[in-house]
Amino acid sequence: MESASPEPQGADGVIAGSPSDFLKNIVGHRVKVRIGSGVDYHGLLTCLDGYMNVVLDQTEEWAGGRKTAEYGECFLRGNNVLYISALEDL
Repeated sequence: MESASPEPQGADGVIAGSPSDFLKNIVGHRVKVRIGSGVDYHGLLTCLDGYMNVVLDQTEEWAGGRKTAEYGECFLRGNNVLYISALEDL
């Protein structure tokens, strides 16, 4: 008899995890990072620390629904980050 609790699942049957697990799993994937001013940055997440400081490679800046700039590498300070979401399946 197994005494471990089952993994929590969302409505779509996907196994849910903690936010920390999500952040560990998206390093090396394309993400969208929204900052406090409402500007989005799309790029390859290369580094993330405990303060939510983010380093993106192949970065695009999006504002008002249109691409406004491109950067090779971009550092976003954690206190400006509102959220990080995956742009591709994990």
